[in-house]
Amino acid sequence: MTAETIHDRLGTARDDLTTAQLLTVFAFVAASTFALLFVQEPLVHDSMHNFRHAVGVVCH
Repeated sequence: MTAETIHDRLGTARDDLTTAQLLTVFAFVAASTFALLFVQEPLVHDSMHNFRHAVGVVCH
């Protein structure tokens, strides 16, 4: 029995998703990353900080 790898999953996604869907996923990930890393308005920063901890990202 072989375990499915991330490379296998990416290959499956590449085969099953359209270009528009892949671009949408990429845009969402890019926007989320930007917001998590660079938004420093205190209220937004605090909510993003709590979100990072909720999803298991260690940020300090």
